[in-house]
Amino acid sequence: MSGIKDVAKKAGVSISTVSNVLNKSKYVSPDLVMRVEKAVEELSYEANPIARSMKNNKTGTIGVITEDMCGVFYPYVVKGINSVAVEKGYQIIICDTQATYGDKDAIKREKELFRRLIANRVDGIIFASSIPNESAEKYFSQLRKQANKHKKIPLVSMERDMTDFGIDSVYFDGYTNAQKAVQHLIDCGCKKICHITGATELQIALERTRGYEDCLKKNDMYYDRGKMLVYGDYSHQSGYTCMKQLLEQVPDLDGVFCGNDQMAIGALKVLKEYGKRIPEDIKLMGYDDVFLSSVVEPSLSTIHIRKRHAGIEAAKILFQRIEEQDEKYHDAIGVKMNARLVVRKS
Repeated sequence: MSGIKDVAKKAGVSISTVSNVLNKSKYVSPDLVMRVEKAVEELSYEANPIARSMKNNKTGTIGVITEDMCGVFYPYVVKGINSVAVEKGYQIIICDTQATYGDKDAIKREKELFRRLIANRVDGIIFASSIPNESAEKYFSQLRKQANKHKKIPLVSMERDMTDFGIDSVYFDGYTNAQKAVQHLIDCGCKKICHITGATELQIALERTRGYEDCLKKNDMYYDRGKMLVYGDYSHQSGYTCMKQLLEQVPDLDGVFCGNDQMAIGALKVLKEYGKRIPEDIKLMGYDDVFLSSVVEPSLSTIHIRKRHAGIEAAKILFQRIEEQDEKYHDAIGVKMNARLVVRKS
């Protein structure tokens, strides 16, 4: 097996020059870079990643913690993250908490995943957290201390704004986006609009619920919170169950805003089973604009969230922090992503 000395000898350069080329740590002229890369290829030389990480304190890996990798939202986000990571010469480690929002077991799994990634000395972590808002400040204060114990590991929050807790964040304006969805139902003639939301311990569910309620209030619409607001967990099955509940509690409803497309598709199935015409009898709105929303029948009107682009933005912030290489204090970066109403047939 060839070593770095063999590469240096074949390329006719010093060992330090080979190291600088491989680690991209110092400028090397294009001619020498070409000679080193040719020698590496001809000798099939592979650098020892463990030795390299011990020397420069970098592992060339970043962690990504999602709440449900089997869902239809996070694969888009991870694809965006990975596109930037590959460009930077990094690999990603994907971890999944299999979360039901506010689930205590999911939070335990999340803490353990953070612990493992930090123990493996990843160079940064992008995450979607299940921690309830009331526990977030203490939780992230402890997490930052843990992440900075051995080396500085930057953190970036996905989907939720954690900048108040000193965490860089890429997020969406759920309040305004929910109002766009509900206002569209009102403009289409709906008089009694119900909402299938997620667990309100979390900021994203709270924002969408507040947007829904404030839009009804602004338009002087009828609202009975005890009957017209039901709680799912963002899965197809919970949308199915919640829609049945709404039809029992509010039989004359004519519009439903769902907190995501997966719940909306579950709701759509129930409406078909009950013989409801969509949109003639009941109009339906989703949120996220995942690919399934355009292929179900009728196709689902929804809020388009720039999922892949959000992943790209999160990765850009993370690598900016990785490359800063200093201990200076920085205000947390917050990037609010734009969204738009997509009108289809539902």
